[in-house]
Amino acid sequence: MRKIIVISMISLDGIIQSPGSPEEDTSGDFKHGGWVAPFSDGEGNKLFSKLMAPADVLLGRKTFDIWENYWPQHENIWPGINDVTKFVVSKTKKKSSWKNTMFLQTIGDIKKLRHAKGADIQVWGSSELIQALLEHDLVDQLWLILYPITLGHGKKLFTSGSIPASFRLHESIVTTTGVIAAHYIRAGQVKTGTAGK
Repeated sequence: MRKIIVISMISLDGIIQSPGSPEEDTSGDFKHGGWVAPFSDGEGNKLFSKLMAPADVLLGRKTFDIWENYWPQHENIWPGINDVTKFVVSKTKKKSSWKNTMFLQTIGDIKKLRHAKGADIQVWGSSELIQALLEHDLVDQLWLILYPITLGHGKKLFTSGSIPASFRLHESIVTTTGVIAAHYIRAGQVKTGTAGK
């Protein structure tokens, strides 16, 4: 079974919208795009080089629209991004000129993809898709890259649709600029008890 790995740059107040540039996603009158840039350092760059190793990706349609207009001309920044398979969840979009793009329509399609043979699949951006994956218990791993900033409003990673689930910390790093990156792996059901006993 293929694992679905969510990779999210996230603010302290849970926002994941438009981390890469001011123009990336201004929907909802979001004015703080490009908020990760001031926190770049050697440790962070090393982490992103690791995370951006060639891997198939699963994207929501809005994130795909942004990527489709940018990454085909910027493979020097993300080597191999044009060659990996881009699985896009959309009920309206059916084709793309970006090579190796396939379209899915339903959660059932994602479940079939997850159970097919192949390498693990990464999810970047795609807040609505991530929320649907969490609701249907389809997230196997999380890479949460937490930035020391609050943004006030914008698209969030977690909403009320997430099911109760446990994760265990697999690895973590803290950069010189205060970014905390934590890699979590799904670890069964939520356990409860009484604190202090």
